[in-house]
Amino acid sequence: MDIKINLQLFADAEKTEKPTPKKRRDTREEGHVLQSKEISAAFILLSTFLGIKIFGRLIFDFIIDFILDVYKQIENVDQLFWEDNLMKNSLKIITFYIGTIAPILLVSLLSGLIINYLQVGFLFTTKPLGIKFNRINPIEGFKRIFSKRALVELVKSILKVILIGYVAYSFINKNMEEIVSLSKLDKNVMLSTFVSLLFGFSIRVIGMLIILALFDYLFQWREYEKNLMMTKEELKEEYKQTEGDPQIKAKIRERQRKIAMARMIQEVPKADVIITNPTHIAVALKYDRDLYDSPYVVAKGAGIIAENIKRIGEENSIPLVENRELAWALYNTVDIGDLIPEELYEAVAEVLAYVYSLKDNL
Repeated sequence: MDIKINLQLFADAEKTEKPTPKKRRDTREEGHVLQSKEISAAFILLSTFLGIKIFGRLIFDFIIDFILDVYKQIENVDQLFWEDNLMKNSLKIITFYIGTIAPILLVSLLSGLIINYLQVGFLFTTKPLGIKFNRINPIEGFKRIFSKRALVELVKSILKVILIGYVAYSFINKNMEEIVSLSKLDKNVMLSTFVSLLFGFSIRVIGMLIILALFDYLFQWREYEKNLMMTKEELKEEYKQTEGDPQIKAKIRERQRKIAMARMIQEVPKADVIITNPTHIAVALKYDRDLYDSPYVVAKGAGIIAENIKRIGEENSIPLVENRELAWALYNTVDIGDLIPEELYEAVAEVLAYVYSLKDNL
């Protein structure tokens, strides 16, 4: 027995459609944004070392002053645990830690806020904090462990270790003589040289991390856009939610059309004359001196609607006048309820005069 499978049933499962603005907004509100943690880490590390470079001398002098003060306290160790001295020393220790750590922490905090704002913009949402039971699902956990993203993260980690190792090896190999000679230098020169070497090494490592971070950003952007892609079914569902179900809208329009048609047919008995094609179209006119200065269209239609207009006109003894050119002109240029245009005044006036003459003769 041959079994035929309709492959079209599976076509909509494939994400082939570009994401809509609503899809992007909803995804962002869920907390899923384009962001590279490698970019953030690299630039925070860079700003931290720049902060150390800028505030390093101040921090160093602050540490020296603190050490000297500690040595002075040792000379009067008996007074160290007096109540007043304990309070003063506690304040000094707190001030020391704040003075040494605060500038670097402030630089790191500001750089973190800036780089994340540049990537994400301003976003406040609590939805990522909600409980998601799929996170505690073992099967989903294994999928995440052996996913493409996990593999990429592993490759990135290995690359970082290899590249940092290479940078360290090449830097030490290049500056070996200067490193070996550090012990022979004066302590101030040694410290200055050591800091210079450390800063040079750090900048090279950070530069390498920034290059890796840029590649990671491109990868994250590609994955983000790929995950935003929509199936045709999702696109249809979103359209239904935003624009309404097309079938329901079509039914509403049909209902409105029928209501408008019924109202129009109800107005036909009030007409003074019905101008016909004679078989294709019919236009019902009325002239009310108290309302308007010129006649207006009460009803019009083609085909079956025209037949209904003529039938109702005959039932209500409304004159039917055959005038092909005038009927087509009125049908094509004047909407229901509108006054006839000036260029048709003469032709309509002749018809109305003829109708009124018939009424006078009755």
